Amino acid sequence: MATHLVALSFSSNWSSPRICAARNLRSNKTYPRACSTNSQLDQLDKSFINHMENLKKVKSMLSQRNNQLETLITVDSLKRLGIDYHFNEEITAIIDSLHKNLNNISQRGDMFAASLSFRLLREAGYFVPSNMFDRFTDEKGDFKPCLCKDMRGMLSLHDSSYLNTGEDILYKANEFSRKHLKSSIRHLEPNLRTLVRDSLEHPYHMSLPSYKAKQYLSYLERSSQRIGAIEEIAIREFNLNQELHQKELKVLARWWKNFGLVQQLTYARDQLLKWYMWSMTIFQGPQLSEHRILLTKVIAFIYLIDDIFDVIGSPDELRIFTEVINKWENSTPESLPDYMRACYMALFNLTSEIAHLITKEHGLNPINSLKKSWVALCNAFMVEAKWFSAKYVPTTDDYLRNGHGITKETIDLIESNPAVISCTATILRLWDDLGSAKDENQEGFDGSYIECYMKENPHCSTHNAREHVMHLISKKWEELNKEYFTQRTFSPDFIGASLNFTRMVRVMYGYDQQQKLPMLEDYANLLLFAKM
Repeated sequence: MATHLVALSFSSNWSSPRICAARNLRSNKTYPRACSTNSQLDQLDKSFINHMENLKKVKSMLSQRNNQLETLITVDSLKRLGIDYHFNEEITAIIDSLHKNLNNISQRGDMFAASLSFRLLREAGYFVPSNMFDRFTDEKGDFKPCLCKDMRGMLSLHDSSYLNTGEDILYKANEFSRKHLKSSIRHLEPNLRTLVRDSLEHPYHMSLPSYKAKQYLSYLERSSQRIGAIEEIAIREFNLNQELHQKELKVLARWWKNFGLVQQLTYARDQLLKWYMWSMTIFQGPQLSEHRILLTKVIAFIYLIDDIFDVIGSPDELRIFTEVINKWENSTPESLPDYMRACYMALFNLTSEIAHLITKEHGLNPINSLKKSWVALCNAFMVEAKWFSAKYVPTTDDYLRNGHGITKETIDLIESNPAVISCTATILRLWDDLGSAKDENQEGFDGSYIECYMKENPHCSTHNAREHVMHLISKKWEELNKEYFTQRTFSPDFIGASLNFTRMVRVMYGYDQQQKLPMLEDYANLLLFAKM
């Protein structure tokens, strides 16, 4: 559901500062000073001027291109720090030039240069063949052992190996680089050791860019090879984004408190920060602030309705509630419990608000698509509720197929190429089951793929079933990569949002033995509260 709202959403009013001057000339009364002092304003001016100068320095650096490899390293740093959008024109020219001269890189250069070029080109939409790594392998097709001495090359090869679309040499690259990076950790100096460990635990392509940016920025701050203007731009933007995210959270906290429904539903989840983390990672940038707030509200309803179906509603109540959703009218029957009526009307009004925003921005009224998405979601929840009530364990195919009607009911763009949606949805569903953890304050159980798989394969152990699920997730990632690197049917913004959604899934469902989410806590602390 959230993914479809991302698709439909792509496609502030500035108020003048009040002048604080004495206007009543007849009064000698002294009023408290309400505006910034001149020194504070001067400081703001200096900060802005310094920022603009830094942008000019980096643009000049990119335009000179005296050394191709150093230029690519600069581009990579800008992308890793999430500030590359300032330099789109320059970076596009550099990557285009790199693609035109790809043969030179394929035939010359070390592992680091080859891996970096391969990754930057694939990320830009050029499907570079992975056979460019053949010259680093022996007659058996294995990577040459001597390469492991090049730590920079190993890190770059490891990053590139996750851009796999099902290629054998990239499987080998991943296995080779991980093995040697792990064995070398204890021999590295502390700062590089941290960088390698972060790369192994949170691979670049599989992790949230904002989280990796904070890690990389911390590495640069500890490094003797700091990069001046680039680092200053990144720190400034990180602090501004963090301040904006905190303001958005306050707006959402007031909305959630005034909504009040969760107080009536003691078994429902109350996890506003967790829900906001979804939106914060899907929609990035200050221009999408309103979108983040609305999407968080949508996600809150998804969790709330999920709880209603799993642990709160009776079978008869759920049937009537599903019928009401399918009719989608601006009223509710008296037969619905008060909490369901309140939930439905709030959902109806929120959906209308989202449709109005999209219509205003894009001239497209998506109300029918949004309505169909909610209908498909609730129908899928109802199917699972019936399965549970009848103690029926579906086949694995039926289990994964349930709910996929969402993607078939949306706008033509999604219908023309649904793999980006379906792969993301399947990864979400499988990670949810792999965590096999009931979220906090829940007593219900709605089945899992692992249970279905073990019923179909009665001699399979839980461990092997979980391994099978991880294999399915890897395969879906490869399908998603193929869409990302070869098709480019969707806009870069939509592709980026879909990837970030998928990256966030492991964070949201990576439960530990204590049923906690340590990775999510780390993400939240690092991105929302840790100061630079």
